[in-house]
Amino acid sequence: MANDETTNPKSWRVRTRAVRGGLNRTGFHETSEALFMTSGYVYDSALEAEHSFDGTLDRMVYSRFKNPTVETFERRLAEIEGAAACRATASGMAAVHAALMCQLKAGDRIVASRALFGSCQWIINELCPKFGIEREFVDGADLAAWERALAKPTTCVFIETPANPTLEIIDIAAVAALTHKAGGRLVVDNVFATPMLQSPLALGADVVVYSATKHIDGQGRCLGGAVLSDSTFCQDVLGPYLRNTGPALSPFNAWLLLKGLETLDLRVERHCANALRVARFLEGRPEVARVLYPGLESHPQHALAARQMRGWGSIVAFELKGGKAAAYGLLDGLDLIDISNNLGDAKSLITHPWTTTHQRLSPEDKLAMGIGEGLLRLSVGIEDADDLIEDLERGLTV
Repeated sequence: MANDETTNPKSWRVRTRAVRGGLNRTGFHETSEALFMTSGYVYDSALEAEHSFDGTLDRMVYSRFKNPTVETFERRLAEIEGAAACRATASGMAAVHAALMCQLKAGDRIVASRALFGSCQWIINELCPKFGIEREFVDGADLAAWERALAKPTTCVFIETPANPTLEIIDIAAVAALTHKAGGRLVVDNVFATPMLQSPLALGADVVVYSATKHIDGQGRCLGGAVLSDSTFCQDVLGPYLRNTGPALSPFNAWLLLKGLETLDLRVERHCANALRVARFLEGRPEVARVLYPGLESHPQHALAARQMRGWGSIVAFELKGGKAAAYGLLDGLDLIDISNNLGDAKSLITHPWTTTHQRLSPEDKLAMGIGEGLLRLSVGIEDADDLIEDLERGLTV
């Protein structure tokens, strides 16, 4: 087999690409991907160094710019996603920040869905205005609101679907069409769905971002992020921004994420099966005011989720009738499920968004996003579903 095994036969399917995509074996013919823990590279001559920096030679010059292990992760994720190119970052928020700010400047306009992760909300609501960027928030499920917001020129649109933590589903194809009509790019945070359950680029989106910390790693080991798009965006728009601001992914973390990709499909399948059982259990409990899970017929955008997703995901949000006191009572009564603000882990994790992930938002903003004091976000893991249900029942009856 050739040492530069970097291409896949077109007949390879996603599950095969997740295991073998982007492989670049060295002369040692290793089974597992090589881990290149190096900050820099050496040259055989001064002229080679010059040509490496002026672009005449396409080779590694510094691991802030490019690293063999990181590049393998980028190629593999791009092949899974169906994207022309991918650039990895040190965290999910580094990916979101870079994907937005690399294309925005003073006088531009960004429109975003209202239901966002707290740090994403901060970038758009707090950071963008400091640089003279106009911003507007829209109720994501309201297409008429999108039509009004995108009736004037817009540089960029940013959405999460399913949204964090309310699991709101946004019509990607419809918003993409409106975005392009307004002259902008649509950026989709696809972290809740993962590339196994939803393909935003195929639905018309221009850029996809991930916190690879979540399902892609899937075992609570490391931070990482990724931005996927066409080659022109990744090379000419995003590339210089990453090169000069430096949110580089560690080669070791890239190696861990490669290992995560190998089992992503298997884990997501179990996540989804468990989450649906848990959601149905919670929906039947008298203590629960509402359950938000795309796989339930009661979800407001269930039909839309069925059209644009290939599964329902691992996250279940539910609101207790007793508000914050009831939420704290359940959290403190759990024995198996861990209280943690992470998600997408093999272990089941639960958090109270009002006081953790969205704490810094005003009460008015939280309520406008659908986050009440009794809302809990449960990331359902791959344990036995019966054990998870028994643990939740124990917490509900404390």
